[in-house]
Amino acid sequence: MADNIRVEVAYALPEHQELIALDVPEGTTMFDAAVQSGIAHKFDGLDLENAEMGIFGKAERKPKERALQAGDRVEIYRPLIADPKEVRKRRAEEAKKRRDDS
Repeated sequence: MADNIRVEVAYALPEHQELIALDVPEGTTMFDAAVQSGIAHKFDGLDLENAEMGIFGKAERKPKERALQAGDRVEIYRPLIADPKEVRKRRAEEAKKRRDDS
């Protein structure tokens, strides 16, 4: 019989955040913990099958394979609205234009 470990699963929208603590058997994956937490039922449209996930801010490429350790916090990430590189590029172009117009 496997020992249980305590982990947390987190997801946040600007107006609503959830952090769910749960005990899972050793060897439980990030994905399995997210499913077991029931967090998808608290947010309309949260698709765990396709959601990006990480642990303490570090993205994990294979959440269905990554086994958790005691104390890990599984973070479920929202899709980006805008590509940060494109946003920085656009800001730089706007600043250059303002300098040129001065």
